[in-house]
Amino acid sequence: MRGWWREISGLVLSASCGGCGRPRTELCEECRTDLYGQPPRRVRPVPEPRGLPVVHAAAGYENAVRAVLLAHKERGALGLAGPLGKALAGAVRAGAGHGGVVGPLLLVPVPSTRRAVAARGHDPMRRMALAAAGELRRCGTRAGVVAVLRQRRPVADQTGLGARQRQANLAGALEVMAGGERLLEAGQVVLVDDLLTTGASLVEAARAIAAAGGREGVAHGSGQAAVVAVSPSAFEIDRNCQ
Repeated sequence: MRGWWREISGLVLSASCGGCGRPRTELCEECRTDLYGQPPRRVRPVPEPRGLPVVHAAAGYENAVRAVLLAHKERGALGLAGPLGKALAGAVRAGAGHGGVVGPLLLVPVPSTRRAVAARGHDPMRRMALAAAGELRRCGTRAGVVAVLRQRRPVADQTGLGARQRQANLAGALEVMAGGERLLEAGQVVLVDDLLTTGASLVEAARAIAAAGGREGVAHGSGQAAVVAVSPSAFEIDRNCQ
C-alpha cells in the first residue's frame, strides 16, 4: 500500500522544484543545469580504496543536487527519477569504453538494504538506473539494468562511519543472485550508485561480481562505475586530473 501511494502522490500532487523549491515546476532549469549541465568527471575519493573501479560523476553533492537526491530518495518525489537518470546516464556515457567489452552496457545498481527500501516505500537506486538505461537507449546506446546484487547479511547504518569503518561494515555484505553471473556475461558491466563518499559500497559491489565469476576487471579497478554525485572536494580535484 505504501509503495502504491508513493507512486500516485509522486505523479499527481502539485509540484515545487526539488532543488530550490520554486513553485509550479518539478525541477527548474537552473537546478537541471546544476544536476547535468556540466560534463561528467572522473572522480577519486581521498583516500582511494583498493579495488575501486574507474568512477565518473555527474555533479558535486551540494546545494540543488543534494536537495534533488534527497527529495527523490527520502521524500518519494518519484518524478525526479527522470532528471536523475539523465545525470546518471551522462556519467555512464563518460566512462564507456574503459571496460573494453563489446556489447550493451549493463547497469548494475548497488542495492539498498531491505529495511531502507521498506521504509522509503520504493527503491530509488533501481528507479534511477532504469531511467538512465532508458536515456541511454534514446541516445542510441544499447543499455539495460541487471539488478543482480543483493544483501547477504545485515549491515550497520553508514552514517557517521569513517572510510575504514565503512569498508569493514560492508566487507562481504553483497552477493550476486543465483544465475546472475550469466546475465553479466552479456555486455559491459557498469556499477551505478547515487552517491560516492568513501567508495566502500562500489568496492564491495565490484568484489561480489568478481567472486561470482563475472567481470573480474571491475574488481581490480579496470572496470567502470558511475554515480550521480560525489563530495564536492573530490569532484573539483579531478577537474584537472583526468
